[in-house]
Order: sequence, then structure tokens, then C-alpha cells
Amino acid sequence: MSAILLPLLMLVQAEPPPAPASEAAAPEPPWETDAPPVDPQVIEGRRRPDYTDPLPDPVTQNNPGAVRAPPPSAFPVDQVPIPDRWRLIESLGLVKEKWWDPYNQNTYKGDRPIDPAKVPWLPIKGHDWFFIANAVSDTVIEPRSFPIPVGVQTTEDPDRNDVFGNDVSTVLSQTFIIGAALTKGSTAFKPPDVEYRVTLAVNLNYVDVPERRVLFVEPSKPSQRFDHFVGVQEAFFDYHIRNVSTRYDFDSVRIGIQPFQSDFRGFLFNDQQLGVRFFGTRDNNRFQYNLAAFWRLEKDTNSGLNSVVQRPRDDWLLVANVYRQDFLIPALTSQITVAYNRNREGNEIEIDDNGFPVRPALLGDLRGRDYDVVYLGYNADGRIGRINLTASAYAALGEDRNSIFTGEPADIRAFFGAAELSYDRDWMRFRLSAAWASGDDDPYDGRETGFDAVFENPVFAGADTSYWIRQTIPFAGGGRAVSVNGRNGMLNSLRSSKEQGQSNFNNPGLMLLGAGADFDLTPEFRLSANANHLWFENTATLEKLRNEGSIPRDIGWDLSTAAIWRPKATQNIVFRLSAATLLSGGGFRDLFDSRGGGSAYYSVLANAILTY
Repeated sequence: MSAILLPLLMLVQAEPPPAPASEAAAPEPPWETDAPPVDPQVIEGRRRPDYTDPLPDPVTQNNPGAVRAPPPSAFPVDQVPIPDRWRLIESLGLVKEKWWDPYNQNTYKGDRPIDPAKVPWLPIKGHDWFFIANAVSDTVIEPRSFPIPVGVQTTEDPDRNDVFGNDVSTVLSQTFIIGAALTKGSTAFKPPDVEYRVTLAVNLNYVDVPERRVLFVEPSKPSQRFDHFVGVQEAFFDYHIRNVSTRYDFDSVRIGIQPFQSDFRGFLFNDQQLGVRFFGTRDNNRFQYNLAAFWRLEKDTNSGLNSVVQRPRDDWLLVANVYRQDFLIPALTSQITVAYNRNREGNEIEIDDNGFPVRPALLGDLRGRDYDVVYLGYNADGRIGRINLTASAYAALGEDRNSIFTGEPADIRAFFGAAELSYDRDWMRFRLSAAWASGDDDPYDGRETGFDAVFENPVFAGADTSYWIRQTIPFAGGGRAVSVNGRNGMLNSLRSSKEQGQSNFNNPGLMLLGAGADFDLTPEFRLSANANHLWFENTATLEKLRNEGSIPRDIGWDLSTAAIWRPKATQNIVFRLSAATLLSGGGFRDLFDSRGGGSAYYSVLANAILTY
């Protein structure tokens, strides 16, 4: 027993007695304790703010036997270095250039600079000049139906003695576009220093309609037509004035025939016209601006291409707009536009290539018009969370020197608004569209409140797949050679021609509500569908021109679908097949009819685009 207790007693006696409470050590403050090390990578690939990794040990080099590199004169002169990095890969045998191959490195599509030694006839110096060639074949086959008036003097068949005849027609169109550009500068990371560009378009078209005096003004001519035309769509000089930041914000000027789109969807002006444009960027490309003046060219009647053999029109457009990214809310680009359209064609008479008067339009008092219109617009494009948004709003303010109803000056006060919301889910996009263009409620009150654009070409609500946007509806019985709407346009402007006519602010306006969806079934195949309901905003103008007491506002349902196939998953080969129908409403049936009394009209479009 004593053998067991003795070691325990010794252990107890060896333990020091506890210290008094007054002499106990105080606990250390929490900020002086050893904290766990800071994790610089909470998420892989990202670093915590205000944290700097410790620098590595300095690298020192001690090479007492090193000598200087030999001077250039020490190298043999029979070995010439490669002048640029672009041809290095070919010199190694990795790539062999083929001029007809657009998918691999190719001098003719701007992948490598021009060798001045091979083209001594070109006035270029240095190895930073690039040549870009492009070619497009655009083929269209389009069976369609729309209200066609019977010729006044004669008809195609003797039993057609009503106002409207057969409604079926066919259009075949082939367009070849050939372009070339010469640019200077390394454009991979900055704008070109200089650019020269020329683009020509050759169009061949054939049209077959069932009635006479639709294609030609002379009743003796047949109801078929074959025509061709060569147009100059681009011919400009672009000069890079200066860079204004290390991120290559810049100022440039472009002079000549050039494309220009005034807003995101082409509601006001989307064309290729003769003009001068100053443009540039600021704040790392978050701010962009355009300041442009255009002198509008005449258009060929049947192809719509620019005609440079005729004197330009007495119609000028001045445009100033600014873009700001992440303005109002993040991920939304806002644009403000001010445009001034000055037209002085009141004393001119213009007859189109088919013999129909286009200026002044054969509408109302048949007199020429001068007008001044200022367009004030706000446009937005981007997203709000998961919702994609495109929106436009315009006010048209000005004066028409000769109203077609009163022959007196009239104030122009017209408005327009459009918006499209879309939602993406995997390979699907669902869209909602709405548009409103004010109509004139009283043609005789000295105010014109029907909205019209300068040259619209909207990418909206199905674009040219839509029946209403694709087809031209002639305003038979209310004006000669006048259409309710224009081809590739949606406004009910009552113009003689979108290409050659004048803007008209005495019109019934438009209301549109639509829904659509795009389905990317594979990377090569897309299926789209659209359904739009259309109304006249106000039918007062139509009632006066038709001498009718009341006309319903309902135009009808525009239903369309399209299939797009890109066999190489690129834009070089694109096939499209679309079909659309207009199920006419009360207002459309009140204005138009067809032989047999059908209330549905159709449009089929087969389109093949090949691009080099």
C-alpha cells in the first residue's frame, strides 16, 4: 500500500501551488493573437481585394564570359529576314494560301498585308496595307398575293371589269454584289488609318402579275417585266484623324456613298447614301458619336439600287447621335438622335422608270411639296436582368409648305414608339413586340400628325419574313400609283414610293402587337415564328381619300414562319424558306378586295445567300 501512495504523494508535492487571483495573467487581446493566414484565392482564378502576393526573390545574373551580340554587318547579306509575321507560318510550310479559300489565311480577305514588290503599280508603301475582296450572290424566288387593281383602259382578260382582279403574282430576283477595300493599319486592335472601299451591285429581276397597268403605265404593255440594273452601293474614303487615348479611342471622317443606320433597328433611316460623316469613340469605347450629312441619291425603280447617273435629289438629311453604354442602368446602351430632313422638291416632277409619277404623289391636290422636319429620338438596346430590350421613341416636328388636302402650310406634329422584349432560355428565344405610329385625325385642321420616316428598313416583328413588312399594298381607289405601306417597311405612309417618293405626314398611322420565337434546333438550323396584329391608328385620312363615312381600324393578323439553314455553321452559305399570310380584318376588307372575294393573302420567300 505504501508502495502505491508514495509516488502519488511526491507528485502532488512537486506541483506548484496556485497563484493568487490578483497575480493571474490577463488574457491576450483578440487582435494580438495569431490569426489564420489570409486566403488570397477564395475563388479559383480570383484574388481578394487589397491583397498583394509576396514578391519572389530577385533574379541576379552573373555571366563573366558573356560578350556583346555582333553588329548587323557581321551577318551574311544573302539571308533576308521575313518582312512580316503573317508570312512566317507559310514559310514554315504550315499553310499554303489559296485565293479562293475564305476559311484559311488569305491575302484577298485581309488576313495578311500586301507585298509592295508584287504590286508596284499600287501607290502604297510599307507592309501594313491590306486588300479585302468580297462577293455575294442573293437569289430570291417569291410567289405572293395582294390586292391588284384592274387596269382602267384595258384588262388582261375581257371578263375582268371589277375594281380588283386576280391577286397572285411572282417575283424572281438575282443580285450579285462585288466589293473591294484597301486599308492601312493594324486593324486587329485599332481602327484603320486609311480605307478606300467600292461596292457594286448587279440586279436582274422578273415580275409576272395578272393585270395590266401594274408594272407599266402604258396599258398596251404586257403584265410581265424583265429588268436589270447596276448600282453603286459604296464608294467612300475613310481617314483616321487621330487617337485620343491609349485604348485607341479615335476620331475619323468618311466621305462618299456609305451605309448608315440612325438607330438600332432601322426605324428612321437605314440606307446607303452619299454623304460625309464624322464619328469616333471615347472612354474606352463606352461613348460613341456620329455627325453626318447626306445628299440623297435617286434610286432605280425596280431594283432599289443607287443610281449615280442621275442628279441627286433636293433632299438632305443631317444627323447627330451619341451612344452611351451602361447608361440609365448597367448593360443598357442608350442613344440620343437629332435628325433634320430638308426637302425642296416642290417644283419638281419625277417620273419613275415604269412611267408612273412619284414626285409629287398623285394624291390629294396633286401639287408638289417642300417640307422641313426635325426628328428627336431616344433609342435603347441591351438587357434588364434576363430580359433583352430594344426600344425607340421619336417625335417629328416641322412644317409642310403645302398640305395635300388644303394646299396651305401645315405644322407637323407626329410621334412614334416601338419596343421589343425577349427572353432567352437555352436554345430558345421568346419575343414580344409593340409599335405605335400616330395617325392624322383631321386632314383639314392645319396640323399633320401622321408619323413617317425618312427611309425605314426595320429589323422588327419578323422583319421581311412578315407579310406586312415584305409586301406593298397599292392604295387603289384613293390615289394613283400610291401604296398604303412600302416594301421592307411597316409604316402606313401613303407614299408613292419609299425609294423615290417624299415623306407624307397625312397618313392613318399604325398600331402593332406581336409575339414570336426563335428556336436554334442545331448550330446550323433555326426555326422562327411570328404573329402580329395590326390596326390603323386613325382612319380619318383614308375616309377622306376614299369618300367613305367610316372605315374600321382593324387591318388583320400577320402570321409568318421561317426556316434558316447554314450548312457550314457560318454566314458564308445561308438558305432561308419563309411563308406568311395576312388574315384581313374589317378595315382591310373595307378598302381592298380580290377576284373571288378571298380574305387571306400569302407570301412565300425562298432565299439563298452565298458570300465570299
